[in-house]
Amino acid sequence: MGISDLIAGFLQQSLEESEDGVLEVQRSDLAQRFNCVPSQINYVMTTRFSPERGYIVESRRGGNGYIRITRVRVDRPTLLMHVVSSLGERIDLPSARAILQNLVHSEALSETAGRTIHAALSDKALSQVPKEQRDAVRADILKQTLILQV
Repeated sequence: MGISDLIAGFLQQSLEESEDGVLEVQRSDLAQRFNCVPSQINYVMTTRFSPERGYIVESRRGGNGYIRITRVRVDRPTLLMHVVSSLGERIDLPSARAILQNLVHSEALSETAGRTIHAALSDKALSQVPKEQRDAVRADILKQTLILQV
């Protein structure tokens, strides 16, 4: 088990023990507890506690900096539209894959739908599109397919 898994597990357990579904921790305390750099904590926050997974993360840097994780439960259409609205004009394939995996993990998309959308976003499917335009086309396809899922 890697350090990211340990940190995520600790935070998940702490969230489950909280009465209101909110956890506030000091980034420096976490880094010290797990003997890692603060950027490792940031990585865990962005990959394991994303809106697609049902979390809102607020962060304040500096001497008294903290991280506040709030577990939220939103319905499927709201989650999908949140993802659509958070997508920029371009997205690379690894980022699109991560978003789709998170949506499948949170059960906002079926595994079949996730695989189908991923196939439509692949470089092979977009082989006729010039490489410098693929990320823009990929973003448009992802947005439209997610809207269709709502």
